Amino acid sequence: MPQKNNIELSIITPSYNEINVIEEFVFKLKKTFVGESVKFIFVNDGSTDGTKEWLNKNIPIIFKSNKYEILNLDKNVGKGGALRQSFLHAEGNYILLIDSDMEYNPLDALEMYNLIKSDHTIEVLFGSRYLGGKIQHRIHFFNDLAVRINTFIFNFFFAESITDLHSGTKIFSKTILNKLDLSINDFGFEIDISAQIAKNNYKIYEYGISYLGRTKAEGKKITLYDGLLSYYYLFKTRFIQNDLPTLVSLFYSTLFMGYIGSHFGLGIGKTMVIIFFAIIGMLMGINRKIIPLTIIFGFVYVGSLFSKGNGRIYTVLIFFLLSLYVSKLIKKNFKSKSNKFFLNYFI
Repeated sequence: MPQKNNIELSIITPSYNEINVIEEFVFKLKKTFVGESVKFIFVNDGSTDGTKEWLNKNIPIIFKSNKYEILNLDKNVGKGGALRQSFLHAEGNYILLIDSDMEYNPLDALEMYNLIKSDHTIEVLFGSRYLGGKIQHRIHFFNDLAVRINTFIFNFFFAESITDLHSGTKIFSKTILNKLDLSINDFGFEIDISAQIAKNNYKIYEYGISYLGRTKAEGKKITLYDGLLSYYYLFKTRFIQNDLPTLVSLFYSTLFMGYIGSHFGLGIGKTMVIIFFAIIGMLMGINRKIIPLTIIFGFVYVGSLFSKGNGRIYTVLIFFLLSLYVSKLIKKNFKSKSNKFFLNYFI
């Protein structure tokens, strides 16, 4: 393999059964990044249609003057699993991910690279198919709807405001990889990496890119099952994949808010109220520990003493909103002083 010093960027392109487009994509990628200090990493995720053979035969010829690596996985492990293995081979200051299915344009990826390397305050940059005025061709209405819904849920769960959660073009600083605990193997990778970036308080910037969707006959692989599974991944990355103090707070808050909800409504209405209060409890438990949560529950209890019957909901709501403000002040004042692990369970 040819060696080239001073690599600044690793471009990682996962492929699974892309024999119909891989040649066009590779030549376009090569032409786009000519003159850049790049390591090209081609990941064949267990293809059975000749993609592996094409890569092994042609990449050494096409990239003979560049640094490159071909990773051939024996079986299909999914996009996330393939990319996690490829990260071990990345070099340089930045890692750029771009799908090899020709839905995304390498020219947009180059623009993103030039932007991030010229502004060192940007550590994460996602391509967005919903920003800017670049060419778009969408074929699958329900796929597009699912992307928008998933993006909305992600923003709500993680207090973000991105426009395209499932973009196949992303670039980020290589240094952030050490803080990401990635675990999802399939198309849920986009949710996984976005959630880990958000949890580690990195700012996610976006850049408008073009998009030319393809049909299933042309190789589109996303299925209804993948779409349904994405909701589980959103739940998992927000409420399950957390440190122990946060999990304790989640359990405490969900249980207590569910108990509060049990005091309102009758029959099926009561069940719905319990579920609603439990969901509110889960959301509160993400960002608050036991002491701020206990203050909230104390305020709610006091609010319940000021009225009877259905009217009690109004005083409870007022005291609940007041308690959110008070608990936020407590968290803000004590968080910087609670460096010990034990205290992280409470403040």
